[in-house]
Amino acid sequence: MTQGQETLFVLEASSGGRLFSVHPDGSDKRLVVTGCRIPDGVAVDVVAGHVYWTNMGFPPDNDGSIERVDLDGANRTTIVPSGVTHTPKQLHFETTGRKLYWGDREGMRVMRCDLDGSNVETLVQTGDGEEDRRDETKWCVGVAVDPVGGHLYWTQKGPSDAGLGRILRAGIDLPAGESAAERGDLEVLFEGLPEPIDLELDLAERMLYWTDRGDPPRGNTVNRAPMDPSDEGRTAEVLLDHLMEGIGIALDPDGGRMYVTDLAGNVYAADLDGSNRREILVLQGNLTGIARAVLPTGTRGARSAYSP
Repeated sequence: MTQGQETLFVLEASSGGRLFSVHPDGSDKRLVVTGCRIPDGVAVDVVAGHVYWTNMGFPPDNDGSIERVDLDGANRTTIVPSGVTHTPKQLHFETTGRKLYWGDREGMRVMRCDLDGSNVETLVQTGDGEEDRRDETKWCVGVAVDPVGGHLYWTQKGPSDAGLGRILRAGIDLPAGESAAERGDLEVLFEGLPEPIDLELDLAERMLYWTDRGDPPRGNTVNRAPMDPSDEGRTAEVLLDHLMEGIGIALDPDGGRMYVTDLAGNVYAADLDGSNRREILVLQGNLTGIARAVLPTGTRGARSAYSP
């Protein structure tokens, strides 16, 4: 049984860039921070009382960053400064190793760091230089980590609705003697996808979930597939469709629910099999990342009600 207050943290890339919180039924929406430079990925560390998010910045300027704030919006701090990462996208907090992982789109890499922003590492490098940067198949976007199986998962979305998107995985750590650009442990799990974006893992059921913002029938969807290979291979199942460019996804495996955002400003809730779909917020701006957390009672902060 869930103890404490279940809360969703959602990023809005429009209106100057905002982070807000809301209850899973859409009530009690509260503004946490404003002035985020095209925020995209969000993660919550309940133990330390922090919310982290990525700022894509202005891609030609290579000025992406990662920030942190207390759960009530206090003590805003930049932990990965502008330029250390190019265009950071989805952000994942790995609780076992207590590290942050993210996809760096125009940086063409998957990265991680400690929770204070130190020890920034590149784990996967798909290209280098301006010529490679123009090849959108090399852009890394979504990221998720399986500490039990020892794998790092990520998406490379490709050009808009080109059918060149892929989902890949590799070991969490670089193999001895290898570099981020030349890893021998890469596996392509899916290819030929419209535009795979964000990833989430249900580690108990060993299932991989992702959003895809390409065109129907395979795009603008939420999908899932087994994380591990089998004799039958991996078969993707479409759970939700007719999204308006789906981006963020957060799972509640214990409660059997998922939460999804799209760029049209909607937040959806559904069972993990896609049934009982409902809109909990509509037309909230250009929504990107979403994270779910169970906060101890009384820790959300006495913030004023959100008003657009």
